[in-house]
Amino acid sequence: MEIEVTDANFNEEVIEKSKTIPVVVDFWASWCGPCVMLKPTLEKVAKEYEGKMILAKAATDDNADAAAKYGVMSIPAVKLFKDGKVVDEFVGAQPEAKIKEWLDQKL
Repeated sequence: MEIEVTDANFNEEVIEKSKTIPVVVDFWASWCGPCVMLKPTLEKVAKEYEGKMILAKAATDDNADAAAKYGVMSIPAVKLFKDGKVVDEFVGAQPEAKIKEWLDQKL
């Protein structure tokens, strides 16, 4: 499952949902080359992990409050939320195998 999140719905779509299923948030921007490279990889992995996690996309240019609140300093920044909190994260484009390994350790 994949959803778009905003500052307005971040609490409901990420924090609250992460209390029942892990939510992976991709903080990205359309002008960011590594973000554009990472997007299809994350989407592919999210389809494979359907039912085990939700992929949430947060465009940092439009949702600066959420990005600031969770300490996003550079993008792409991918954060895993469980039980309402960030439990792990990575920055930068990663290969599919590395993302799956990361998820397998955390889910």
